[in-house]
Amino acid sequence: MKRIVKLGIKHRTYAEQKALLGFLFVLPWLLGFILFFIIPLVNSFRYSLSKIEANSSGIKISYIGFENYINALTVNTSFNRTLTEAILNMVVNVPLIVIFSLFLAVLLNQKFIGRSIARSIFFLPVILASGVIMTLETSSLVQAVNDQNQGSGGAIHALGAYELAGLMMDAGVSESVVDYLTGAVERIYQIVSQSGVQILIFLAGIQTISPQLYEASKMEGATGYEAFWKITFPMVSPLILVNMIYTIIDSFSRNGMTDLIKETGFTNFDFGLSSAMAWLYFASIMLILLVSSYIVSKKVFYQE
Repeated sequence: MKRIVKLGIKHRTYAEQKALLGFLFVLPWLLGFILFFIIPLVNSFRYSLSKIEANSSGIKISYIGFENYINALTVNTSFNRTLTEAILNMVVNVPLIVIFSLFLAVLLNQKFIGRSIARSIFFLPVILASGVIMTLETSSLVQAVNDQNQGSGGAIHALGAYELAGLMMDAGVSESVVDYLTGAVERIYQIVSQSGVQILIFLAGIQTISPQLYEASKMEGATGYEAFWKITFPMVSPLILVNMIYTIIDSFSRNGMTDLIKETGFTNFDFGLSSAMAWLYFASIMLILLVSSYIVSKKVFYQE
């Protein structure tokens, strides 16, 4: 046994040993990726080009080309509308979530009484938005609360947004910016509930910044505002790219588009059309990720 180890391991270079151990480490993930992702992915693309019919012996798959894609884009009355709504919601929510997460991470990094409790509170929506609790959000109890909010509470909320818009318009802010910010106020629950992971990522990045940089800037007379824009923001800019990608994927994983795909496949039993919708949705996500990553990565500061 020792001889085999000697011949197999000790005669390898250090780099080769690291490569071999690294491959053995990722081997379980690689097998799971092939069995549980690649094979279903290939089958999904095959189904999107086929018509699937059930018969006595199982299912019959007939190749029909791109007919399912054409039906999704030109015949189905819900696909284009739902996809457009999902993209528009993503365009609005992602900047708000990233900015809100960075702002909260800076605040939670300060020293104050109850800091640990405050961090737990802002991460709590991540737990609440998972599993059974996520299902409860669509229950009749939550619907009743929403109906109540649309009453007197909704009127107060609308009045507050109207007053905020009036103040900003009087201050000379452009109408497009006012509309965007008032829309952010209306989306506050959605923004807070989807910001937990991003806050943790930003918080971890801020804590890796050397305190000596802040001490040196303070000795030079820099204010907290200047220290943020000259030190904190450049140092965490790579995490802005990471959080942006995470937020885009997270926003696309829970919206009306995924519900439409599930309904088409498992309620209407049109698996070919459902697969075509999923691939069109996947292509839209990849295009948005490529464009946004290219734009943001050019502004990212990487510390050497």
